[in-house]
Amino acid sequence: MTELNQSTEKSRYLSAPKRPDFTLDQDWGSYSAAEHDRWDRLFARAQTVLKGRACDEFLAALKTLQLSESGIPDLEKLSARLTPLTGWQVVPVAELVPDEIFFDHLANRRFPAGAFIRPEHEMDYLQEPDIFHDVFGHVPLLANPVYADFMEAYGKGGQRAMALGQLKNLARLYWYTVEFGLMKSADGLRIFGAGILSSATESVFALEDASPNRITFDLERVMRTNYIIDDFQQSYFVIESFEKLLQDSYQDFGALYTRLAKADDIAADEVTPEDHVISRGTLDYFKRKRASAIH
Repeated sequence: MTELNQSTEKSRYLSAPKRPDFTLDQDWGSYSAAEHDRWDRLFARAQTVLKGRACDEFLAALKTLQLSESGIPDLEKLSARLTPLTGWQVVPVAELVPDEIFFDHLANRRFPAGAFIRPEHEMDYLQEPDIFHDVFGHVPLLANPVYADFMEAYGKGGQRAMALGQLKNLARLYWYTVEFGLMKSADGLRIFGAGILSSATESVFALEDASPNRITFDLERVMRTNYIIDDFQQSYFVIESFEKLLQDSYQDFGALYTRLAKADDIAADEVTPEDHVISRGTLDYFKRKRASAIH
């Protein structure tokens, strides 16, 4: 490994000086040509896969922010384009930050993005978010005023949830919307969740595979539902619009948390009698994986 490559792998950011809010200097000039090329290939692949699959709001924001396959973005320059639109900025971090720090960033319209890019051998699957997941997947929609308001509201809600001991329930809302949400459109279901948008394989699976359940979004139902973190989702929830999602997030969660504290969790693959099911999954993908694991 060359000295340049050593200086730009994730360990470099882990050992870099951090501010009290866990942000650090991106040191954009230190990315290697190989890392910029990795971004370009990830971006080009996503652009191809997401045609006819990503929601219109995401595709429009991608153009507005001028994200492209021209190397890893300089987050300071990206923020200079984003902030005049919605007041948000993107701040570099080394890894996932503590919950209280994360919520403080969101509540103040700062999105913490991992500064490192995934290694070549993890191009298709990454356990923790890198700069491609965070910037390509999350940041474009922060240029959408309604979605930007929702993310701020979520950050403020997170601060309250921590104080009330209800973070588990609120985390499920983030998971099934911000990370793995689908949206209705005049042309069918579309993707808006960053975890799907930044994964070429899950972009196809979430919309076209018969295995997962696709269920109309209901706030309380989602906040009762478990999720899996190391595979495709067994259920996807479909919102009506960002406006409706924002409206749901503005309600007082106090009474909701009281009900949730007494309610049973719902399994990730479960369909309940109260669900409005858009398509009931066969779960065949997950059954095959379990069967192969046994043998």
